[in-house]
Amino acid sequence: MTAPTTTATRAAAPAPALPSAARLGLARTGAELRAFFRERDAVIFIFTYPVIMLAIFASVFDGQDQGMDGYGVPFAQYFLPGMVATGVMLTSFQSLAISIAVERDDGTLKRLRSTPLPATAYFYGKVGLVLATSVVQTALLLALAAFAFDVPMPWTMPDGAERVATFLWVFVLGCAAGAVCGVAFSSLPRSGKSATAVVTPVVLVLQFISGVFFAFFALPTWMQSVASVFPLKWMAQGMRSVFLPEEAASLEPSGSWQHGATAAVLVAWLVVGLVVGARTFRWRRRDDG
Repeated sequence: MTAPTTTATRAAAPAPALPSAARLGLARTGAELRAFFRERDAVIFIFTYPVIMLAIFASVFDGQDQGMDGYGVPFAQYFLPGMVATGVMLTSFQSLAISIAVERDDGTLKRLRSTPLPATAYFYGKVGLVLATSVVQTALLLALAAFAFDVPMPWTMPDGAERVATFLWVFVLGCAAGAVCGVAFSSLPRSGKSATAVVTPVVLVLQFISGVFFAFFALPTWMQSVASVFPLKWMAQGMRSVFLPEEAASLEPSGSWQHGATAAVLVAWLVVGLVVGARTFRWRRRDDG
């Protein structure tokens, strides 16, 4: 006959282990991805915008070499690095700045904050969302460039291993800097409805001055100086070092790819975004206490 369970026995039983922050973050990433793919408008814009822009510009300017005297670089090859960089900015900075502002406005953040879910798991989920969507979007861009416009991929070049390594660290740092800056910037819109109107113009201006739509060396000097303050210019330059011939570095304002400066600027924005985000992030609307 089994002895009845006493209060002392129940007290002695070990408490069930709580899920780790990493496990909760992984679960939150899945929830973020499901919510993201339900928003068809956002999915179509974020995934197709860089692809469509690459297809249009590469088709319109087919046969032009962007003024790269004697280097024989087709327009599609020169344009691709900028579109990879702007794609990362769309999936990280713009996507998070808008979505978090909307979630704060409709009360989602307030409800999440009242649950046992750690705040770190919420942010892990956002980072996971950024990485997953950035990888898919970049893969679509590279596939289009390779199969439709015969753009050589970095791993097919003689120094392919070095170029792939550069691609990876620029990509990861770009995603990280864009994500934390998006979280920080999400506190600026006064409401979810105004988020798109506040965030999108910032992204568009940076695209025009950072060598995304136009050759960076052809932009006015003052515009190059302004763009050099922001991470998109450095992401685009880092990606150009991956996809363009080594000789093309002479067309950069400094005459080199400046990998050290690229890493330093992206890390600096990562730190600034973390500090500003930690100080300004709010779980409630301004009018909600």
